[in-house]
Amino acid sequence: MSKKTVRDIDVAGRRVFVRVDFNVPLDHGRIADDRRIRAALPTITYLLDHGAAVILASHLGRPKGPDDALRMDPVAGHLGELLHRPVRKLNDCVGPEVEATVRAMRPGDVILLENLRFHKEEEANDPAFARALARLADVYVNDAFGTAHRAHASTVGVAQLLPAVAGFLMERELTYLGKVLQHPTAPLVVILGGKKVEDKIGVIRNLLPLASTMLIGGGMCYTFLRATGARIGGSLCEHDKLELAREIVADADRRGVRLLLPLDVVAADRAAADASVQVVDAREIPDGWIGLDIGPRTEAAFAAPIAAAGTILWNGPMGVFELAPFAGGTRAIARAVAESCGVSIVGGGDTAAAVEQFGYADMITHISTGGGATLEFMEGVTLPGVAALQDA
Repeated sequence: MSKKTVRDIDVAGRRVFVRVDFNVPLDHGRIADDRRIRAALPTITYLLDHGAAVILASHLGRPKGPDDALRMDPVAGHLGELLHRPVRKLNDCVGPEVEATVRAMRPGDVILLENLRFHKEEEANDPAFARALARLADVYVNDAFGTAHRAHASTVGVAQLLPAVAGFLMERELTYLGKVLQHPTAPLVVILGGKKVEDKIGVIRNLLPLASTMLIGGGMCYTFLRATGARIGGSLCEHDKLELAREIVADADRRGVRLLLPLDVVAADRAAADASVQVVDAREIPDGWIGLDIGPRTEAAFAAPIAAAGTILWNGPMGVFELAPFAGGTRAIARAVAESCGVSIVGGGDTAAAVEQFGYADMITHISTGGGATLEFMEGVTLPGVAALQDA
């Protein structure tokens, strides 16, 4: 899936509309994690260095209309510090005042529009709203992979009205995630965690024909354990997915894929930092206890194929890593992935947060900025925000 990028167009003296993903967590009006902002810097810097006037657009949170708590002002201030130049934030994203301000821009100017989702027309991909956004610019760049699975006005509508290319972050996402699906360096080891089997069904089915080993942890592993006859106590179990789990295990066996489930788990009487905790056999969790992390035997069993991998794809933590008693498994897998010589790709959301928290982010080949977009891409779904860009 090769798309044109900002390298393929002349941006000198032109106004460039850049869809970024600045949907960052806020803590009392302050940015708690700026990874998504930093991820867009290479594209923004390139455009400025090549004489463009840059118009940035993003959503923030899930507003149902204008919401003072979700205005883009903190983002503009922080971005200005990172760029070492002023970033002017406007009070809307469409309208005569916005258009007049944008027309007066000079090469090197940076403007950040107000939260796109203050207008319900954004998520509806309203044609009039898309035209109003498109009037602001000469060229469109999508550098927001995390929203590429949404057919919104700013991800699809504008791209159909202007010359549309990928930014560097989008290019990097498509390159690394695409490599997993098209020609991964063997052996491919897929590590899946998180709460629910349901969230990963498409990924499992799409990657089983490519993987040599699939490691299952997190809350979803207990459905697989129960489906294969284990006693799982009070652990999370999707009872309506037990037959599906058995089918996946059988399919992996037919394909010669090693599908590894936990050997032991860290069980507790409740999900709390001060809970009573014990390490137990994964197939014999006592009644009244719940599995909340993989145990040390599982850490070692999972680390072996990771160390020998040519390509690693990891999506989903191994346990409730936000609580100290249940962080060990995710930390151990993060260390194993970071120390592997293979190409390592970490899915977004909680997994990216965990890798960052444990200090291994700089040792990972690629950390995806997408959550749902990453999962849908790995399922083999065509993302509308990507399809709208010009082919190389």
